[in-house]
Amino acid sequence: MAEEKLSFEQAFTFNLLSKKTSTFQQDPKITRLLMKWSMLGRITTQAFNFDQPFQPYRWNDFAWNFFQDPCVKYNLKVLDNSGSWTLLGRDITHVNAEVIPCTKVSVEMFDPIYSNDIVHPSGHIVKCYHEIHPNFDELRRILLEEDSDNYHKISADDRQEFLFRLFKHMVLGGELCQYEDVIHPYIDTAKIIYKDMVSVQKDPGTKDISLVSTVLKVSAYDMSGLCYPSAVENEQTFAYLSIDPFKRHVYVLYHSFGIGDFSEKQ
Repeated sequence: MAEEKLSFEQAFTFNLLSKKTSTFQQDPKITRLLMKWSMLGRITTQAFNFDQPFQPYRWNDFAWNFFQDPCVKYNLKVLDNSGSWTLLGRDITHVNAEVIPCTKVSVEMFDPIYSNDIVHPSGHIVKCYHEIHPNFDELRRILLEEDSDNYHKISADDRQEFLFRLFKHMVLGGELCQYEDVIHPYIDTAKIIYKDMVSVQKDPGTKDISLVSTVLKVSAYDMSGLCYPSAVENEQTFAYLSIDPFKRHVYVLYHSFGIGDFSEKQ
């Protein structure tokens, strides 16, 4: 948990990059998918720049400074209880931050899904019976049920990766999610959001590509308790900070679980 403390290193300060937009939010196809998954109008990205060099060991300081910054306080978007967008506008007393592994430059981590009777060769998701959930399928089973036969076919390390988390968020969706019959829209959407959120560099010698972003999952508290990303905890309510140390940009990905918009107008 990040909180106020003495530090001999200078605090980060932030400015909103109001004209910075994400590819996935401009893509009509993804907009229609987010509407189908009951996430449209409840998911957004923002970008801020910061003024100090960032080193990964300072992730806790960074998260604390982010929520203490006046620019963030009066510009960070959040959904209120009525489902309307508002600004954080709160004095934050505590911040929880968790470093999320972000190392993948390919989609090989999804290979076990294709080889364990979870999807057909065509990409169609295998349906299955569930005592509680109607219209259940093997994809949600491998994501949610630790005692399922295939759960451990995806390693614990891969499940922690930012790309896999994005994929899982897309599959589970919002409160009135209409699930896909095929897997491709989930993977394709996760890939596009991932590319929006993370930064890469190429080794001039080997030509290998590596990720340079530090990704944090964050939540924040005021005097009344948890307030960001929501006062109500849900696996599908999340906020991630993706820190680009070279551009000195931080990208926020936010979603609050609920009933999404039913039209493409935002």
